[in-house]
Amino acid sequence: MRFIMKRLLIVGCGDVGLRLIALARARYRVYALTRDPAQCASLRALGVTPIIGDLDKPPSLSAIAGIAHDVVHLAPPPAWGATDARTAHLIAALGKNGKNNGNGKINRGTLPQHFIYISTSGVYGDCGGAVVPETRPARPQTIRAQRRMDAERRLRAWGARSGVRVSILRVPGIYAADRLPLARLERGTPALRDEDDGFVNHVHADDLARLVIAALNHASPGRAYNAVDDLPQKMGEYFDLVADRYGLSRPPRIARSEAMRVIPANLLSFMSESRRLTNQRIKQELRFRLRYPSVLDGIPAPGKAVL
Repeated sequence: MRFIMKRLLIVGCGDVGLRLIALARARYRVYALTRDPAQCASLRALGVTPIIGDLDKPPSLSAIAGIAHDVVHLAPPPAWGATDARTAHLIAALGKNGKNNGNGKINRGTLPQHFIYISTSGVYGDCGGAVVPETRPARPQTIRAQRRMDAERRLRAWGARSGVRVSILRVPGIYAADRLPLARLERGTPALRDEDDGFVNHVHADDLARLVIAALNHASPGRAYNAVDDLPQKMGEYFDLVADRYGLSRPPRIARSEAMRVIPANLLSFMSESRRLTNQRIKQELRFRLRYPSVLDGIPAPGKAVL
């Protein structure tokens, strides 16, 4: 009996997308949607079939209809507004071959079987440092988190209409050896004093890519999962750890009232939310074991590899 390799479409081939390709290409024929023709050669070198298309230009997306069994959506929303037109365009393009049967349901046709959306833990909003499971109602407070919530709602509704298994990974701060706040530390940007500081959550980029594979294998339709490690910590503690590991000065600590005067608004917004995400669902339902249970495991000293 001939083995037919499943097809995977990755939408958004940045850092995590490239890590995902390395894991997926042994079991999938991988396609990647990119709006940058200059990226095509490097994608082909990885064994990936590139498809030129721009989520801001719906006519450019015609080639993705019916192309994949599974889809992973890593592309960010637009940088403006409270809605995510890019996700709306992606849904429409993937459904070009699906037909409405007249009762509100969509004939599956060549729709994907499983769709993984990479969202943000920012959809929970400020939780005052509370422990946050996936059952906590989403109350996004920033405009960028509202865009992510809009995408989640659109995708869940589409999944319910079409039968596509839509699953959501809510992702906190992503880090890796080349994704650390070294420039911020070198500039001496202040952090909040401990009594004003909030809890932040992290996931290593390699673990996130592995989590996507676990979600493709085990995630339930309409289900959200906190894609997070085991150790929530104060933001200032995280900066101190990175500084210590790289031999840099720890950031000065200031009161929140002073931070509102000296720290840029976009950076301050990240410092204004506090939550401690739980991760039981990824361990129990996705059967996932973290390679880096905390930033203590995932951030090496310079010249030392993370095992």
